[in-house]
Amino acid sequence: MEIIFLGTGGGRINLLKQVRATGGFRINSKSANIHVDPGPGALVHSVRNRQDPLKLDAIIVSHNHTDHVTDARVLIEGMSGYALRKKGIFIGSKVTLGTDGGIGEFHLEKIATVYAAEYLDHKKFETGKGFFEIDIYPMKHEEPSTFGFRLSMDGAVLGYISDTEYTESFGKDFSGCDLLVINCIKPEDDRYSGHLTSGGVIKILKAARPKKAVITHLGMKMLQIGPAKEAERIEKESGVQTIAAKDGMKITI
Repeated sequence: MEIIFLGTGGGRINLLKQVRATGGFRINSKSANIHVDPGPGALVHSVRNRQDPLKLDAIIVSHNHTDHVTDARVLIEGMSGYALRKKGIFIGSKVTLGTDGGIGEFHLEKIATVYAAEYLDHKKFETGKGFFEIDIYPMKHEEPSTFGFRLSMDGAVLGYISDTEYTESFGKDFSGCDLLVINCIKPEDDRYSGHLTSGGVIKILKAARPKKAVITHLGMKMLQIGPAKEAERIEKESGVQTIAAKDGMKITI
């Protein structure tokens, strides 16, 4: 399983300034190619990084916020063969798939399998090349149906903690992952809630003990102090190998 980061920036200021891209990340494996949280620039950075949208098998949108959903429709058109075939799998939050969500009826009709993520569900999806399994976990965020997941495919387990405040259950929910990707927007707490900071990440890693962790969705304060330096601090305090994602970075698990 290979993970390619097509955007590692988070927060409203970074979204508009594009100091870091906001295209989410892509998972490539023998059984499926999956794009997660395709925010603005997902298509452009897919093409620039030689990640063909026409070869997608699934798209996952954790919640209906601009920096996670904007390019989902154009990627659906790629996944469905220029929107000429009913093809592919779409997993989205309930709000994303609702009447006022970021997809819309035209694009939903181009997808073979649409699943509105239900907390604590375990689902198996066949792709024609193989299958993947996903476990859905609740996040605590402004969008009330935001979710994270554990994805099992081809012998590897990837965990993803999307935008959320710290929740004690994360240690159990994401235990034993080969790789845990965590959206960590800030180094320290401030008056804006709804996102993880480094302190929350450290607590999660101490409990979950993944083989490796990656922090992404980095806000301006995190970029200013240096994400690599902060990842070193997280690793030292948690005891879990931690990497700060960079745009275009690839990891194999």
